[in-house]
Amino acid sequence: MANSDTKTKLVPALERGVRILDFVTHSKTFVTVTDIAKELNLAKSSAHVLCSTLVQLELLIRRPDQTFQLGPHVMRWSNEFVQESDVAAEFASIWDRETELPGATITLSVLQDGEVVYLAARNSAASESLISFRAGMRLPAPFTATGKAFLSHMSDFEVRRLFAGGLPAARTPNSVASLDDLLAELKQVRHNGYSVDNEQVAEGVVCFGASVLDSRNCPIAGVAVSLPAERLSDEEKEKIIKSVQRIAMTLSHRMGADLDGMKP
Repeated sequence: MANSDTKTKLVPALERGVRILDFVTHSKTFVTVTDIAKELNLAKSSAHVLCSTLVQLELLIRRPDQTFQLGPHVMRWSNEFVQESDVAAEFASIWDRETELPGATITLSVLQDGEVVYLAARNSAASESLISFRAGMRLPAPFTATGKAFLSHMSDFEVRRLFAGGLPAARTPNSVASLDDLLAELKQVRHNGYSVDNEQVAEGVVCFGASVLDSRNCPIAGVAVSLPAERLSDEEKEKIIKSVQRIAMTLSHRMGADLDGMKP
């Protein structure tokens, strides 16, 4: 009912204009008025008027062959959005509201070469005795939950090229030992929609991670939740996985990602 009520309050012409912009954005080729009218079930005359308006507003560009592409006004909005969207600030704004994770360590990191660099961390007393994360800390990406989340967005070829000289020295007896084993883990990450550091960084600590995506649906950061391994029941594990996925999706939404294709 709420969705229906909201729908009736939309301005029809504005809604159609936004749908046109979405269609032009996601089309693999440049589209014509006829393509737009057919895709959005509009009269061709209506599509023509809407496109002409969007062109005058510089939201669309009419190409010499009468097809359309996004205009410069969209880029101005995009640039402003990027400047105002700080993933670390957004992370800080939500981490203390995650009351379902008492005693958990929550971290945010980015990928640099073959390492993850931590931007922010809220350490818990329970896991801090085993490992303490801090801003600026660097760890090998193949062993960390956020690193695996990042690497899962790469092809096997790209991962092999990144670690052409071999994987970093193991941190624990559980650290992934070969590129083939790492690629097998990344395949599982893609299937599951989350990553796991099963005591690969620090013995006694298990981490679950997920990617934060930007407006191009490319990974720009990773979030992870860490807990002492001995505390984890199957029920707690499931709750943590859902929580880290929810945090990642919330941040991705705030960074402008298209969440329709993301796993819930």
